[in-house]
Amino acid sequence: MKTTETPAPLPADAGSGASVTKAGPLAEERPAGEKKEGRVLNAFSHGILVIWAIMVVLPLLWAVMTSFKDDSSIFGSPWSLPDTLHFDNWSRAWTEANMSDYFLNTVLVVGGSLFGTLALGSMAAYVLARFDFPGNRFVYYLFIGGMSFPIMLALVPLFYVVNNMGLLNTIHGLILVYIAYSLPFTVFFLTAFFRTLPTSVAEAAFVDGASHSRTFFQIMLPMAKPGLISVGIFNFLGQWNQYMLPTVLNTDPDKRVLTQGLVQLAVSQGYKGDWSGLFAGLVMAMLPVLAAYIVFQRQVVQGLTAGALK
Repeated sequence: MKTTETPAPLPADAGSGASVTKAGPLAEERPAGEKKEGRVLNAFSHGILVIWAIMVVLPLLWAVMTSFKDDSSIFGSPWSLPDTLHFDNWSRAWTEANMSDYFLNTVLVVGGSLFGTLALGSMAAYVLARFDFPGNRFVYYLFIGGMSFPIMLALVPLFYVVNNMGLLNTIHGLILVYIAYSLPFTVFFLTAFFRTLPTSVAEAAFVDGASHSRTFFQIMLPMAKPGLISVGIFNFLGQWNQYMLPTVLNTDPDKRVLTQGLVQLAVSQGYKGDWSGLFAGLVMAMLPVLAAYIVFQRQVVQGLTAGALK
């Protein structure tokens, strides 16, 4: 008998003594114990998320609140709201502690390295994902091996290489090092993303006479925008908060980045007792990262789930 046929109606007397139940496992009601267990698990998971959110958000809010206090209020009533907003803490950190110079240097380094990482990483990932050539997998696994290599083991030889090239204590030298440091993860992430994009669009462009470079820059790269934004945010966070590489390769006080400036501010202001200026400088360093993630939050989620949804 076909499964799509409508079952014959039951006799009239059969309906009085027996109840009619729907066939199929989807129509069966869940047991009461299973429903209760699901509610308990749901409440437990939501409770863990709430606790995690409090652990993450509370220190950030406390740092912002403390940046508007004076030093006596920080130690006298650390958990209370500031009586008056001391905006002079921010101006003092921006001018006297040279946070403006550190901020400008960081923007130049991270901006240049982020552009170079996305440009080179996207081109390498596209070739590895769409073209078969001898050594394709070998090159791909070389990039993966670069992700597992500890950067601390390369600090000493990297210092001598950068010094011999005349790039020590320079902005462009630090940009090149940041690009090399971020390329393995970028290529690994974008290679998997380019494999999820439809090949029919690129084939149609080739039929119309488009070259490989034009197909990549005008068709495939715009389609990979969610993946580019996602890996760009991750690289931005890692490069903005990088401390080890600039400490070794950038010893010039005039070319320090924000992480170096915050450490210097913590040391100098710690002896002077200017804790309010220290918290103001800390919040200055946090704001660009928070703003970037809030603005591109939806694109980050789309980029991370694109491969799974495909």
